Amino acid sequence: MTADLIILNASVLTMDDSTPRAEAVAVHGNRILAAGDAESLRALAGPDTRIIDAHGGTLMPGFVESHLHLFSGAYGRTLLQLADIKGADAMTEAVRAFAAAKPDEGLLFAQGADYEILGAGTRLDRHALDAMCPDRPLAVMAYDFHTLFANTAALRAADLLHGRDLPTGNEVVMGSDGLATGELREKFALLPVLDLRTSGGREMLGMSGIEPETPPTQTEWDEDVAVLTDGLRFIASKGITSVHNMDGNRHLLELLRTVEDNGDLIARVSVPFHYTGEMQLSELDRASAMAEDFTGDWLTSNRVKIFIDGVIESGTASMLDDYADKPGLRGEPIFDAATFAEAAIEVDKRGMQITVHAIGDAAVRIALDGYEAARRANGPRDSRHRIEHIEMIDPTDIPRLAELGAIASVQPLHAPTEDNPTARSIGAERAPYAYAWRALHDAGATVAFSSDWPIVPVDPLLGIQTALTRKPFLPGLPDHRLGLTDVLKAFTTNGAYAGFMEKQTGQIVPGMLADLVLLSGNIENTDPERIAEMDIVMTICGGRITHEA
Repeated sequence: MTADLIILNASVLTMDDSTPRAEAVAVHGNRILAAGDAESLRALAGPDTRIIDAHGGTLMPGFVESHLHLFSGAYGRTLLQLADIKGADAMTEAVRAFAAAKPDEGLLFAQGADYEILGAGTRLDRHALDAMCPDRPLAVMAYDFHTLFANTAALRAADLLHGRDLPTGNEVVMGSDGLATGELREKFALLPVLDLRTSGGREMLGMSGIEPETPPTQTEWDEDVAVLTDGLRFIASKGITSVHNMDGNRHLLELLRTVEDNGDLIARVSVPFHYTGEMQLSELDRASAMAEDFTGDWLTSNRVKIFIDGVIESGTASMLDDYADKPGLRGEPIFDAATFAEAAIEVDKRGMQITVHAIGDAAVRIALDGYEAARRANGPRDSRHRIEHIEMIDPTDIPRLAELGAIASVQPLHAPTEDNPTARSIGAERAPYAYAWRALHDAGATVAFSSDWPIVPVDPLLGIQTALTRKPFLPGLPDHRLGLTDVLKAFTTNGAYAGFMEKQTGQIVPGMLADLVLLSGNIENTDPERIAEMDIVMTICGGRITHEA
């Protein structure tokens, strides 16, 4: 058989333990034809074969992004981004320039703000935002998407200035003057402000699991398809070939089906059904229908996403003991143990995978208890239920992931490396069990790495570098770094396994899908502190070149 594409002179890391290395790879159609020595593979070339010289660069399976928010990340590229902004002066300048460029927008919307964007020990409030923009609604989303800071105009327009009763785990923070401070915690506090937008604003639909109340216009549909197409091209430039999206509904799947019909679905995308605490279990009929209707190699849906808690920074992560810097606060779970177990049993009975956001150690325990309850009720199966983030875990729960076959889906860029609000809330006593990747790995759990874009940049090379060079945020903490091979597997093989695709992708083995990434250098010989400086020379997904530098 003649190859369509042959990559020679590469340092091939196959991620296949039986044959871990090669120097060339041949591709025919959408599959890997062969991996081996250059001389043997040259014989597979025909007159139309494209031959690429890798110049010694690393060729490996395409990166699996096991946790991101595709639409909000892509749409966020059009908004005011504050990740690199520090200090009141710089933020004021950015906000006013953005406001001048958006004279007709109903809500000036910024993303990516650090909780201490104005300086150490400070926190945004409506008064600080009023000083930057007094006359138009302004909202600033924290980098973790769990807290929104709004100015007085936005609070008044959204009818939140005097507070509002909200479901457990959601809060309009009130000041001593009886008025809202401007800090809004979790979904039901944020949505009234986000509803003020007069352009876009559809990127949060999947976070609620609901479908659009009114069908989108053709213009809106085309705009959203264009946003997704741009986002897919962007992640392809980062070497990504598979994506596990972390929010979704049928609307998003239909948008992606249009992208696929246009020939622009250049990464494999898994989309869950988002189940929320307000829903009845019967709503899972919609999840089952989505799972039945989307079963291809490119677009799938057989997962249910559930939030059990919030985040440490806002005090909404659910802890077994008090926050170290907030005595009396433990964080209320969005799902209590009994309610989550009931949902887990039902999802598991339907044969779907459960994907749970659990950050605090109490939330992680609720997730594990629920998975155990599902196994008791329905019998053991290859469920591969997931826990996303696991920023805190009680040491007695560490071995339970492997025992239950659960996936530890974690994000290298989330771990603090120095004293900051997150580190202070965790405290010294619990710090050894924070972001405990090595402990989970050593206990036998499958660890899958990812970014959580747009919370942090979507850049697997940066994630690899961060995982390899992580510094303890307090003296004397355990070393939770993994070695290079394990880190690379966490971004490839393990991600494929987490998505039930390990027989199709995640390794360079003849017969498997040709999902590949070629790096500009040899990653094994590169200083770990400089891995993020490497370039993605080429991304190949299903035998198709989706990015070429």
